[in-house]
Amino acid sequence: MTITTCIFDAYGTLLDVAAAARTAAAEPGQDRLAECWPNIAQNWRLKQLHYTWLRTIMDDHTDFWAVTGDALDWAMEAEGIDDPALRARLMELYRELEAYPEVPSVLRALKAAGLNTAILSNGTPDMLNAAVASAGIGDDLDDILSVEMCGIYKPSRAVYDMVGRRFACAPGEVLFVSSNGWDAAGAAAYGFNVAWVNRGGDPVERLPGRPAHILPDLSGIPALAGV
Repeated sequence: MTITTCIFDAYGTLLDVAAAARTAAAEPGQDRLAECWPNIAQNWRLKQLHYTWLRTIMDDHTDFWAVTGDALDWAMEAEGIDDPALRARLMELYRELEAYPEVPSVLRALKAAGLNTAILSNGTPDMLNAAVASAGIGDDLDDILSVEMCGIYKPSRAVYDMVGRRFACAPGEVLFVSSNGWDAAGAAAYGFNVAWVNRGGDPVERLPGRPAHILPDLSGIPALAGV
């Protein structure tokens, strides 16, 4: 089946989730953060994901901005940092994450070929709109789909259902791109054609659904889409 629609996860796929801590650590007066920012970035991301899954199991949904703040609080406390001003700065920077270098040219190529392009993310609309604007990639996206439209986090099938409703396409027409192995597994089990952007060289998740393609970055996505 011909690919008509390319759907991207946002955080870790298009947007570098380590950029907030890395940027803050380079700012004046952040000597303590400069020593531990990789741990902050890693734990912030891990707890952010863990809390989405746990809240889904507990049937206690809150939006991704709140989850992101809770995860940052845990990550900072784990490093012994109690600094409200730094917390506020890190949260601000999370709304301005950098896109990976290859992202703009990949999205332009897909749009030039006439494919539908969109983000499907756990992020809130406000978070995603801010980050997309900061990264300068909005002109090459047809839509930004947030889980807040259905009130449950990925990898729920209800989230992936939003793609077909928005673009009137079958799962087999969708190339779904994510850097998260668990998201790649969920999307593959759903029936999407999945490209896992495995930037860290991690093993494939032992979950139902396996990605059809494994790439080191996004550069190969246009070819997979038939561009």
